[in-house]
Amino acid sequence: MDLFHSWGVEVAIHLQTQYGDYESWFSLASTVADLHTTFFCFFPIWFHLRRDVGVKLIWVAVIGDWLNLVLKWVLFGERPYWWVHDTRFYGTDPAPDLKQFPITCETGPGCPSGHAMGSAAVGYVMITAVLSMAAKRFPSLLYRFLQVGLWMLLCSAELLVCMSRVYMAAHFPHQVICGVISGIMVAEVFSRVQWIYGASMRKYFYTTLFLLSFAVGFEVLLKAVGVDLLWTLEKAERWCIKPEWVHMDSTPFASLLRNMGTLFGLGLGLHSALSSESEKSSSTSFRLGCITISLILLQTLDSLTFSSRNQALFYLFSFSKSAAALFIPTALVPNGLSWIFPGCCGVAKLKSK
Repeated sequence: MDLFHSWGVEVAIHLQTQYGDYESWFSLASTVADLHTTFFCFFPIWFHLRRDVGVKLIWVAVIGDWLNLVLKWVLFGERPYWWVHDTRFYGTDPAPDLKQFPITCETGPGCPSGHAMGSAAVGYVMITAVLSMAAKRFPSLLYRFLQVGLWMLLCSAELLVCMSRVYMAAHFPHQVICGVISGIMVAEVFSRVQWIYGASMRKYFYTTLFLLSFAVGFEVLLKAVGVDLLWTLEKAERWCIKPEWVHMDSTPFASLLRNMGTLFGLGLGLHSALSSESEKSSSTSFRLGCITISLILLQTLDSLTFSSRNQALFYLFSFSKSAAALFIPTALVPNGLSWIFPGCCGVAKLKSK
């Protein structure tokens, strides 16, 4: 495996050496590929354009990221920025000079890549949604061109994401490849799942509780057999060149609580007392208004940060912030506009694919 890792380090060094001028593009690709972008940008847009697609986006993102966490705990993947210092592969020779960046020092295991997995799953859902809408509206030949173009766009975007994660020395090449494959598999599975569109609040609650309990129980089980799941945090703190680049919100448990908050927030928004009013309007102006206001409020919410000194409070606020991020576009904004502009349109019901 060391030989495999050394090859990955060589690829990272090649990218950093030959494509250093594209650092800003690689950084942007990693930022957009983060599921944070899905929750705070893509979801409110899709939810008010095609509610079923918005719901699927969240389920695919949350379940995919939860599975990514479990796989990371099982596979114990190294990360390049610490592996080059820990390994004995190079013997007495100096370790390769890998550059680090503010987004390099993630604290969880490296395999599979969460950015590659999440972006592939979300991109797959969005492209299949666009193609399903275009199939009935476009002539056959034009639809074929659109189909080829969109899949090429997804492949290009994923290539850029994968290159960016390797360039940042956050992942080895095989980790991003595993991420892309597993992300598409999760999205494909959910393309056949129908019950999520009509799931009750009880199902949302019990699903959230099950996913959280399973992950915590799995962590306790691994600790009981002598597996230290914080081994990566020690490596990150030791080998990251700047301590401020090691963030608490990149830890596996913080990611878990964010995802559980997101799923719970979706259920709460869809099944709150206000949400029955949120289906009132299908007018274009109403939808655009919901999208615009939702995006503004979510960016304001996103600007709120919490101190990580008290871990319990940090995790609680992280869960609450994620739940609020889904409640705002699903219930608060559409019902607020419905109250301000009553009777503006007809009914937009949840569509099942």
